[in-house]
Amino acid sequence: MKVVNSQEMTKIDSLTINQYGIPSFVLMERAALAVANHILKRKPKDVVVIAGPGNNGGDGIALSRILKDKVRKIKVFLPFSEDKLSEDCKNQIKIALNFGVPIVWSFPSEKDLLEADFIVDAIFGTGLKRDIEGELRDFIERVNSLKKFIVSIDIPSGVSSDTGQILGAAIKADLTITFGALKRGHLLYPGRDFVGQIFVEDIGFPKELLDEIKVHIIDKDFAKTLVPPRPKYSHKGKYGHLLIVAGSVGKTGAALMTAKAALRSGSGLVTLAVPSIIDTVFQANVFEEMILSLPSTAQTLSKSAIPEILSFIIDKANCVAFGPGVGVNEDIEEILKSIILQSPYPLVIDADGITVLSKIRDILKEAKSEIVLTPHPGELSRLINLSVKEIEKNRVDITKQVAEEFKVVVVLKGVPTVISNPEGLTFINTTGNPGMATAGSGDVLTGIIGSLIGQGVKSFYAAVLGVYLHGLSGDIASKDKGFHGLVAGDIIESIPKAFLELTDASNSER
Repeated sequence: MKVVNSQEMTKIDSLTINQYGIPSFVLMERAALAVANHILKRKPKDVVVIAGPGNNGGDGIALSRILKDKVRKIKVFLPFSEDKLSEDCKNQIKIALNFGVPIVWSFPSEKDLLEADFIVDAIFGTGLKRDIEGELRDFIERVNSLKKFIVSIDIPSGVSSDTGQILGAAIKADLTITFGALKRGHLLYPGRDFVGQIFVEDIGFPKELLDEIKVHIIDKDFAKTLVPPRPKYSHKGKYGHLLIVAGSVGKTGAALMTAKAALRSGSGLVTLAVPSIIDTVFQANVFEEMILSLPSTAQTLSKSAIPEILSFIIDKANCVAFGPGVGVNEDIEEILKSIILQSPYPLVIDADGITVLSKIRDILKEAKSEIVLTPHPGELSRLINLSVKEIEKNRVDITKQVAEEFKVVVVLKGVPTVISNPEGLTFINTTGNPGMATAGSGDVLTGIIGSLIGQGVKSFYAAVLGVYLHGLSGDIASKDKGFHGLVAGDIIESIPKAFLELTDASNSER
């Protein structure tokens, strides 16, 4: 499903009207009918519509006319002066008055609000850029405090449609009906908390205009198409050999979790490349995994391990995961640089690997093969010298910019996780929960993505599917563990159930 920003939505709306010839009044009528259908399913009695001065207000006024003879009482409140109204809004007022819809040019009284069982928010749509202040801000906060059933048209008023930020104050809706495509503010926090249940309705925007949009959500139907087949005639060599360069003194768990997640995700073979100084720790904790013991410093892998690592990659592996618990020093920097410049196979870089990469980031443009970066906002902040606050305020565009600049796939972890490729194709994830904010969760994701690449899924789509599976596994685990008690190992153990949700339980060849 497509996701647009306000500029893209304005362009789609304008081209639909001016190039394709569908009048704005027709679009408004279709929008109002779509909202009316959702409201009537919930059998309202007394409805209050708060209308703004623009076309979002026009949608609300058209809605009131449609609902007039289908509910016990409806009243429209327009707390804006007439000189601020759009032409379509003015025309909808004339029609509504002809139909006998009561329109009051003020805020609703306390009595009106208390008597209503449904409140419709048609104040501002996707074009709002400034903060809501003064009397309107106080009114929105009062409406939210009443615990009435609130329906927002297009997007809750006060939520930025581009960033999900709250512009002064915002309506907290129970139900939002939007048109043509999701808006970024529906998915990005904190706006996502204000949307409630959301529906996307087709009101006639041409498909070819929507097809130009490069941002999507990952839903289950799409994720199913990315799962690699598992033919009945199989052997472990068909499902990839992932080399995981990870681990250092005090950080063995990260490497082990990456490996176990990779195996649970379908890897045929997994080898852990680890410092010899701690290889006995790994030997005592692995069963299906293999160990490649390499020269080490007192804490980490040594740069003298580079020839052996490269030889292993070229001769045996078909994907490399680098970084979980690997440590940060000049030796690790030299190892990473060599792999980026010489590995013929895709590389997933995470955790300490991204911290090290921040010192040599321009080398990404010289990479011999595809690279996937999986930073959380703090790691990305170090990589691009931008504050975490700025990254969180604009997750989608910043992810796209980094992917395009460095010619890599970027997985910006968080809520929600965003994945972009160098061509600007971007996906916003829809799975996951607060319980996954736990140590090792990112290491699990690295293992899943590396495993999928090793099985033959293209790097970008391995990242997209990997993120969805990771979140789905966490959602499955939380059903038994809750949010507070969830740990990364629970996510790993739920990966098989996540695959079952996306495939035929018989695991037959597709």
